[in-house]
Amino acid sequence: MVRLFVFISLNLLYIICNAQVNNQPNSIKPTSFLQGKIYSATNNQPIIAATIIIVETKMRVQSASDGSFITPIIKNGLYTVKITCIGYTSIQKKIQITNTTLHNFYLQDSVYDQQAVTVTGTTVSTKLSQLPQTVVIIKKRDLLQTSSTNIIDALSKKVPGLSALNTGPAISKPIIRGLGYNRVITINDGVRQEGQQWGDEHGIEIDELSIQRAEILKGASSLMYGSDAMGGVLNLITNTPISQGTSQGNIQIQANTNNSLVAINSNFAAHLKNGLNYNVYSTIKSAKDYRNKLDDIVFNSRYGEYNFGGYIGINKNWGHSHLVLNSFNQKLGIVTGDRDSLTGNFLIFPSTNNQRLVTNEELNSRSLSTPYQAIHHFKLSSDNNFILNEGRVAVNIGYQNNKRKEYDEHGASSSNKKMPYLFFDLSTITYNLVFHKNKKLFNASFGLNGMYQWHTNKGLETLIPNYNQFDIGAFMYFKKDFEKVQVTGGLRYDKRLLNNDLLIENGNLKFSSLQKPFSNISGSLGFTWQTSAATNVKFNVARGFRAPTLSELMSNGSHEGTGRYEVGNKNLNIETSLQFDAAFELKTKAVDFTFTPFFNRINNFIFYSKLANVNGGDSMLNIAGEDIEVFTFRQNSINLYGFEATFNIQPSIFKRVQMQASFAYVKANFVNSFARNTNVPFIPPARVLYSFKYEVPTINKNLLNTFLKLELDYNLGQQQVFTAFNTETPTKSFLLVNFLFTSEVYKKTKQICSVNFAINNILDVAYQSHLSRLKYTDVNNANGTSGVFNMGQNATLKFNFPLGK
Repeated sequence: MVRLFVFISLNLLYIICNAQVNNQPNSIKPTSFLQGKIYSATNNQPIIAATIIIVETKMRVQSASDGSFITPIIKNGLYTVKITCIGYTSIQKKIQITNTTLHNFYLQDSVYDQQAVTVTGTTVSTKLSQLPQTVVIIKKRDLLQTSSTNIIDALSKKVPGLSALNTGPAISKPIIRGLGYNRVITINDGVRQEGQQWGDEHGIEIDELSIQRAEILKGASSLMYGSDAMGGVLNLITNTPISQGTSQGNIQIQANTNNSLVAINSNFAAHLKNGLNYNVYSTIKSAKDYRNKLDDIVFNSRYGEYNFGGYIGINKNWGHSHLVLNSFNQKLGIVTGDRDSLTGNFLIFPSTNNQRLVTNEELNSRSLSTPYQAIHHFKLSSDNNFILNEGRVAVNIGYQNNKRKEYDEHGASSSNKKMPYLFFDLSTITYNLVFHKNKKLFNASFGLNGMYQWHTNKGLETLIPNYNQFDIGAFMYFKKDFEKVQVTGGLRYDKRLLNNDLLIENGNLKFSSLQKPFSNISGSLGFTWQTSAATNVKFNVARGFRAPTLSELMSNGSHEGTGRYEVGNKNLNIETSLQFDAAFELKTKAVDFTFTPFFNRINNFIFYSKLANVNGGDSMLNIAGEDIEVFTFRQNSINLYGFEATFNIQPSIFKRVQMQASFAYVKANFVNSFARNTNVPFIPPARVLYSFKYEVPTINKNLLNTFLKLELDYNLGQQQVFTAFNTETPTKSFLLVNFLFTSEVYKKTKQICSVNFAINNILDVAYQSHLSRLKYTDVNNANGTSGVFNMGQNATLKFNFPLGK
């Protein structure tokens, strides 16, 4: 704690001193700035409230009523200038800013953003049209207009190829093109999120209501973020400074009918004229058990959250320095799905002397029942960016601590009821140092990053041993622009050292000591070819690798959250992948079409399956009077392939109508059949998303930007499953119909609030997602179904009240 206090104090002192020194009247200040106007390319009328961003410094201003703007004072140099405004296509240009630089910008009308800017998976801010990888950007406005119970659930409804592996409404893990767990890296404000992502029932532990922007990069993306990003990167951004000389905030209130969820989020941000800026936020959530028409109330699916965080920093002509803090706190029940053999009703304290039927009072309570989890994730990072003559240096150092406590029924009925059955305490220090060379037609980056982490068990039982791990990686990346072609590529070398402690329990060896190094090379090469003003062709080849996790190597214990006994395999080798991605894009004012096929060969793919006994049946262990199935980890090479296609239409004769459709398909097969099976387990089925959006004409000047939207979400059945040892079962197809209404309420020119009303699953369809872990719980003898079903009809009402300018 002393080191943490010193870390915070030094960063705050640095930020405050810079704000004061640079505000002194005798300070020598450069006189360079960018000045101009923002116009509509359609009618040459000035655009009000367009946002102008100097990407390298995170400085932003807004255009005035006549479209004019002037940026804060910056150093002479080459900068990336980004212009965004709702209803227009974003643009981005590299501009040499020297002394007083004058430049006007013209924005094209657009309902959907055709030239959005991304920073994920690359080292420089780049147009989507110039990236050879497949990237999707979801903004805060999109998230407000989505009904969901967590951020991954929300993104899976917006991003083709992104699925959610869920354990009830509170826990979802991102699955990108069939790959998840440690094969997908989550980045939050520049820091790699490190919790217990190897577990089925472990979410990403980031406050969804604080997220301003999400970027999803599909495919091998190890160059910037190190090994493990074989499936892709999920970049969640909360740290976005507002325009200098302004302050603003908002209060968001959300309520769901199905599980009586109530959520309140508030944040306040300010950016002073001396460059000092900050943002603070807090979120409170509380939910009861959810319902569906076959299970009625799903016992113990309730949860609650209290989260807070923000940042304080300084933005100047030399760059920026920000100190970012996040605290995520969640308590949630674990749905066991145990039922009475006659009535099919849920049981409380199953397999203990206290086992009985759940009462109506308990079904309608918000209080947690065992088993349940208590999660605390604390994160602190220092984000710095220093502008040089022809480039910049980015430095990011972060510390995070993840505490996960799991309480079970047996501990609840013992003298140690306050002691968690499992208690994972994981601390991680991440570091990232990157030099960016920025020229008009060429960018290059050289970096060094990695992490050091240590894990300690503090519960009654141990599932994985105490361990420590050190990662270091060096990389180089380049982007070269030609007249109509952009070429990108890079190389990276990673080294990982993994050590775990010996553990003898009750005179028996539970964990042997292990010291194991892993290393490998990853890289990528791709191009984007603008074949015409409306079409792009892209291709990218990437090599990635992933070292086995400590849980895959050394697990040995009962895992209450997954309902199984897990046995590791210390002989596992590293995974290596070779992925080919292509894309064809057609973008006009009326049509936006994208087709993205991919093929991925993964050698030594690690997967878990049930362990067979000597008679060929399932291996079972009796733990505290309850029989638990035993799972272990295996390896086999796989071929994974598929495509996504998106089609957006805005008919020129019906300008108030927008139609969107997407189709995602992924298939994975073992190269060599295993237990007479070639299907890789837990691959999401094909999915079709269709929406019809209608802009309601303005009848009342106090109600603006009013839309009605109808969504069809069709999940095809998954029959190609891994049936060996009864590991996986087929899933039927289902169709969900959703409705959305959104509008903004104004008083004169001031927005009072935005209103979003949605009904998900209007027809109250009883369905099971193929990636729902709850479909493998107990049989309901009352109706003959197996497992627990997903949420039924749910209405959501969101109010967002802006504060300040």
